[in-house]
Amino acid sequence: MGNFDLKVNKFIEIFIEQNGYVKVLEGLKNTLLIAVIGLIIGILIGTLIATVRVIPKYKLLPKVLNGFCSFYVSLFRGTPIVVQLLVFYYVLLPLMGIKITPVQVSILVFGLNSGAYISETMRSGIMSVDSGQMEAGRAVGLSFGTTMLKIVIPQAVKNILPTLGNEFIALIKETSVVSFVGAADLYVAFNYIGSNSYEFMVPYLVMAMIYIVLVLIISAGIKIMERSLRKSDRRN
Repeated sequence: MGNFDLKVNKFIEIFIEQNGYVKVLEGLKNTLLIAVIGLIIGILIGTLIATVRVIPKYKLLPKVLNGFCSFYVSLFRGTPIVVQLLVFYYVLLPLMGIKITPVQVSILVFGLNSGAYISETMRSGIMSVDSGQMEAGRAVGLSFGTTMLKIVIPQAVKNILPTLGNEFIALIKETSVVSFVGAADLYVAFNYIGSNSYEFMVPYLVMAMIYIVLVLIISAGIKIMERSLRKSDRRN
């Protein structure tokens, strides 16, 4: 027990007296930034891809777009996110002459990766909406795009809300790999504390607890949203 107390004291010394908490707060901010903005980008891309993939393929353009979307989804779902980060940061962006920060690269890659997964989820959500909703929208003179945007997609989002919550949780946890491109996330912050105290047990335990708390908060938020939507459906 005395040995554990010593480890805790070392952690507190680095965390408070040597301003380790500043790095932790920065890491937490970057972790949330990458996950939240990545999810938003993923929802936008995923919704667009899902819409393209459910469009009737009578003409050439929808067929071409569908082929591109299928390739995109296969590419990002078929490669590890670490590989995607490394390729974008060290290969693609330098070749294109684009200079952005590691955090911005991480947001971009997480958004693109999330879009591939959310597209399949969104497509199943759209398919779960009664086809009569589309027919009703078209019958009152709305275009295909307007009907999708204002009638079908909102109902699809309600159906897949728990899955979107799971995707957000997955993004939060996966941000631990952004250190490969030099982004300062929670892992980097607690690794700094461990390296300076020569003791990693307590920093890593605290880091795990922070991730658990974040996941619990997100899960509670999703449940609240689900209950709110169910109440709204009952009123309607």
